[in-house]
Amino acid sequence: MTGNTTFDDAVVGAGIVGLAHAYHLARQGRRVIVFERSDRAQGASIRNFGMLWPIGQPAGAMHKMALASRSHWLQVLSASGIWHEQTGSLHLAYREDEAQVLAEFVDQASTNGFECDLLSPSQVVARSAAVKSKGLVSGMWTPSEACVDPREVIARLPDWLRREHGVQFEFGCAVSGYDQPTVLAGGRSWQASRLFVCTGDDLRTLFPETFADVGFLSCKLQMMRSQSYGSSWRLGPMLAAGLTLRHYKAFQDCPTLAAVKQRVARENPEFDQFGIHVMASQNGQGEIVIGDSHEYGADIEPFDKPQIDALILEYLHTFLNAPDLQTAARWHGIYAKHPRDPYFLAQPAPGVQVVTGLGGAGMTLSFGLAEQVVLACPR
Repeated sequence: MTGNTTFDDAVVGAGIVGLAHAYHLARQGRRVIVFERSDRAQGASIRNFGMLWPIGQPAGAMHKMALASRSHWLQVLSASGIWHEQTGSLHLAYREDEAQVLAEFVDQASTNGFECDLLSPSQVVARSAAVKSKGLVSGMWTPSEACVDPREVIARLPDWLRREHGVQFEFGCAVSGYDQPTVLAGGRSWQASRLFVCTGDDLRTLFPETFADVGFLSCKLQMMRSQSYGSSWRLGPMLAAGLTLRHYKAFQDCPTLAAVKQRVARENPEFDQFGIHVMASQNGQGEIVIGDSHEYGADIEPFDKPQIDALILEYLHTFLNAPDLQTAARWHGIYAKHPRDPYFLAQPAPGVQVVTGLGGAGMTLSFGLAEQVVLACPR
């Protein structure tokens, strides 16, 4: 701990949403402190693909926020020297109905603000030799996606924010209360005129009454990581296949998407039962990150289901050619999802701003949402 206890702003949570708020606050010349209850952030911010994924957001305000967030991400990553790769993404269609959805999306893309191209099978394989060509009908290329290693980002960004922007961090220091301007944390009193609560799925420690009637859904996902390929084999663009069309709202207005959903429900009801869609990214260490599933509310338990991992891997092998693929790690994560909105903001007490409920889009939206929140907050 340092001796300084007086700040302009305090941020609760050193996950990616908290770090993004600290960044934008510090850029305004504010004196910022970040409190993290654990010795290091270990929640949803390190248990994901590392995908900065604008293609998943619906047209309009959310897609624009995702693109703004990506721009901030790239500035931060370049300045900090943290590994990242502007990979772009490929959506793959192995069924005619999936190819029709991609064609409909591309047809409206320019009107809706998306940059993408419909590709033939040979054009897809030219962009990624990791894609299985057998049975491939078409693909969609988008250049806007980028990849990070969440573990590296969450571990290294605090040091960069401390060094370059003067942000103070207190790890292993849980905030237990706030009465403007007094922050109670780690058995000490601190002073901050504003408190930004970015605590992910922890909706009970601070201001539990704020969340009581919102109806948040807790979502559990299961994911895996392969052995490292080093630099000897690279995936190229991040990959998603037909199941993903059911998951992201970007595709919700495609006229024939309902037919894809009906077919999947008829042929593979387990995919709907466990909320499975399958994607792959590759980090700087050469590991392929694979997932994922979505179980909600009462279906969540601390024990992972081997059946889910088996379904994910079985589907993965329908579109991915990765040499001698082995599973080196398995895990699950839990995030909070608002029942209707893409995120949740609240001001439960003087000087307090709550920011949570981004669902599975925290990595994609964090810096864009934080920019809007910080600019909107009175100084």
